[in-house]
Amino acid sequence: MLKSKLPKLKHKSLNPQPITQIQILTLLKQCNSLKTLKQIHTQLLINSLNHPNHLLSKLIHLQDFHYSILHFSQIPKPNEFSYNIMIRALTSTWENHPLALEFYLKMIKSGEKTDKYTYPFVLKAIGGLRSLNLGRTIHGSVFKLGLDLDEHTSHCLITMYLKCGELGCSRKVFDEIPDKDLVSWNSMISGCSGMGFSKEAVELFEEMKDEGFEPCERTLASVLKACGDLVDKEMGRKLEMLVEERGMEVESFVGSALVNMYGKCGDLVSARRVFDGMKKRELAVWNSMITGYAQNGQPEEAIKLFNAMRESTTEPDKYTIAAVLSACASVGALKLGSWVDDFASRKGLINRNVYISTALVDMYAKCGNLDRAIKIFQPMLHKNVVSWNAMISAMASHGHGQEAIELFHRMLDEKEVTPNDITFVGLLSACVHTGLVDEGRQWFNLMETKFGIVPRIEHYSCMVDLLARAGKVEEAWEFIESMPEELDAVLLGALLNACRNSKNVEIGEKVMRKILELEPLNSGNYVISSKIYVNSNRLEDAARMRGLMKERGVSKTPGCSWIEIDGQAYDFHAGDRLHPETLDLNWVIDLMLEEMKLEGYTPIIDIL
Repeated sequence: MLKSKLPKLKHKSLNPQPITQIQILTLLKQCNSLKTLKQIHTQLLINSLNHPNHLLSKLIHLQDFHYSILHFSQIPKPNEFSYNIMIRALTSTWENHPLALEFYLKMIKSGEKTDKYTYPFVLKAIGGLRSLNLGRTIHGSVFKLGLDLDEHTSHCLITMYLKCGELGCSRKVFDEIPDKDLVSWNSMISGCSGMGFSKEAVELFEEMKDEGFEPCERTLASVLKACGDLVDKEMGRKLEMLVEERGMEVESFVGSALVNMYGKCGDLVSARRVFDGMKKRELAVWNSMITGYAQNGQPEEAIKLFNAMRESTTEPDKYTIAAVLSACASVGALKLGSWVDDFASRKGLINRNVYISTALVDMYAKCGNLDRAIKIFQPMLHKNVVSWNAMISAMASHGHGQEAIELFHRMLDEKEVTPNDITFVGLLSACVHTGLVDEGRQWFNLMETKFGIVPRIEHYSCMVDLLARAGKVEEAWEFIESMPEELDAVLLGALLNACRNSKNVEIGEKVMRKILELEPLNSGNYVISSKIYVNSNRLEDAARMRGLMKERGVSKTPGCSWIEIDGQAYDFHAGDRLHPETLDLNWVIDLMLEEMKLEGYTPIIDIL
C-alpha cells in the first residue's frame, strides 16, 4: 500500500522522521487517491519542501476542482507552468471556459510568458464560449508571437473559428498552413462536420483524397457524420465499403458513426446490420442504435434494445436517457420512464442537465402524469426555450389552456429566453384544447407583428383546428383559402373531420376534393368522407365514395395501439387473429363494452 510507504510521524516525538525530495516525487507519481495526496501534502508542509506544480498536476489528475483552485491561490508566485496546467485543466477536465479565460488574463497581468502550451487551451475556451471577437483578438496575439506557424496552435485556431461559425476564417488559417498533414485535414473536416458545415466537410474529404492523403478512422467518422446530416446514404455506403477495403475495425468509433449515419438516413436495417456485426459494443454504438429507432418511429425497438443494454455491462449516459425517454413518451411506457427518472436522479442529472429534465417533462406529460412533469419543471435551475415549450405543450395537451398561456407570460419575463415557432404551436394548441377562439386569433396575429415569427403550416393547422372545433367550419375554410402556404393534408384532415362532426356537407365536399388530390391512397380520408354523406342520409354518395376507394385499390389501415408491461411495449392491431391470447383479449373487450353500457355510455364503434 502507498500509505504504508509514507514516513510515520511519532506524535509524541519532537523530531519526526524527515522525508527526502526523491521520496516525495516518487510518492506523488504513485499516488492514486485524494486521501493519500492530502497526506503527501501534509508531509510537504512539515518538511518545508516546495513542489507546488507537481502537487497541482496530481490534484488535477484526481479531478478535485476546489482543492486545485485553493492550492493554486496559495502558490506565492505561480510560473508559466502553473498557469498552463490550470488553463488546460479548466478547459479540458472541467470545461469551465470563463474561469480558464480569467486565469489567462491573470497570467498576462503577472508578466508570465505565454507560449504554444498556453494558446491551444485558451482557443478551446473561446470556442466553447462562441466568443468570436475575443477569438480574433487572441489570434492577433498568436500571430505577434509567431505561434501561427505552430501546427497544434493552427489546428486549434481552425476549431475555434468553426465553433464560432466562421467558416471563411477557419479556411484561411487552414490554407496558410505550409505543410499540411493528416492532422491538419482532420481538424478542418471534423470541425466542419461537428459544427454543421456538412457539405463543406464532404468537399474537403474529396479534396484531401485528391491531394494524396489516405483517410484514417477519425476522418471517416467525421465524414460519416456529415453524410448522416445531409441524409446522403449513397455516399455513406461508399464510405462503409472504404472501411471494409482498409480493414478498419468496425468495433471502433467508425462503427458507431456508421450506425448513426444509417439511422439518420432512415435505413434502420443497415444500421442494425452494422450493430449486430460488432463483437464489442461501446456505449456510443448503443446510443446511436437506440436513437435511430426512437427518431424513426420505432419506439418499441428502441425500448427492446435499451432493455438489452441494461442486461449487458454497459451503463446508460445522458444521451441514452434522452433517447429512451423519447421512446417511452411515444408509446406511453410510464413504468420504464419512471425507472429512467430514478436512474437519472441517482446520477444527479435531473437539475444539472437541462436536456434530461426537459425529456422527463415531455415523457411524463405524454404518459398522462402531468403532476410529475410540473414537479420536475418547477425546480429546474436552467430552463431553455425547449424546456418552456415542453411544459407549455404539456399544459395544452392536458386541457389547461389558461395555465399554458400563463406559462408563456412567465417565459416572456425570462429575459434570456426568446419564444420560437415551436412555442407558438404549443400556445395555439392550448387555445385549441380549451376552445379559446379569440385568444387564438390574437396570438396568431401577434406572432409576426410582435415577435417576428412567420407562421408555418403547423400554426395554420392549429388555427383551422381551433375554428373547426368551435363549429366555425365556414370561417376555417375561408382561412385556408387565404393561406400563403400550400395546402397540407393534415390541416385539411382536421377540417374534414370537423365537417363530419358538424354535418356540413357543403364545406366537406370542398375539402374532400382537395384532400383526395393530395392523399389519394389515404384510406382515412375516404372513410370520413363516406361518413359525412351517411350522416346527411346521402347513402348513394357514401356508396360512391366506398366504390372509389375500392377502384383505386385503397384498403383501410388497421388501428394500432400499445401497452407497456414490465418495461416491455406490446402492440395490438385491429383485426389481428394471430395473437396467442386473442380469445382472452376479445373477452376482456366485450366485458368492458358491457360495463360501459351499464354505466350509461354508448360505445362509438363506427368512427372509421
